[in-house]
Amino acid sequence: MSTAIPSIACLGVIGRNNNPLHISIFPSHDPATNNFTPIRTPLQFSLLLSSTIDVFDLRARNNAVSGVGLSGDFGLLQAVDDRLAAYGFETNTGVRMVCVVDMRGRRVDGSAPVAAASRGAAAAGLRDAELKPVFRAMQSAYVRLLQNPFYDPDEHAPLGGRGGRKITSRKFAEDMKRIGEGWTPGVTSL
Repeated sequence: MSTAIPSIACLGVIGRNNNPLHISIFPSHDPATNNFTPIRTPLQFSLLLSSTIDVFDLRARNNAVSGVGLSGDFGLLQAVDDRLAAYGFETNTGVRMVCVVDMRGRRVDGSAPVAAASRGAAAAGLRDAELKPVFRAMQSAYVRLLQNPFYDPDEHAPLGGRGGRKITSRKFAEDMKRIGEGWTPGVTSL
């Protein structure tokens, strides 16, 4: 017997000028065909990440009016459907990181002790704290990218509304892949 637990479907980094800097898409388990395929197309994930920008802006505006500051962790941004949910984090420089979670994305063998613990977590849903290691790892990868002397962060700032270029660092893409494939509910470090 197997059960499905949450997995990361997409990781996105959005620049301070609302331009997409990086998108990583991960396959999810499809019980109908019993293989792994992405749950949405790259265009659909891009549109989903763009829609989270409105939620970031709305929450920032509401918190500025009420005088409450944000810690950077925005928590659940939006539940797309019964399977997908988008969570967000904003750095102090305005770079936004989004993690789209597929609530039934990974199959686990039911006989393993890990499956029993994960089954309870999947039935209850995700807590915002379970994604803190993901955002911590994403922020660390972004900081390592900024520390690269050959990386110019200003080349990603759109001038005149044209939009910036995407992050093309192979090391950064490998870090995002490691984060997306390595996370399961209950993981404390990536």
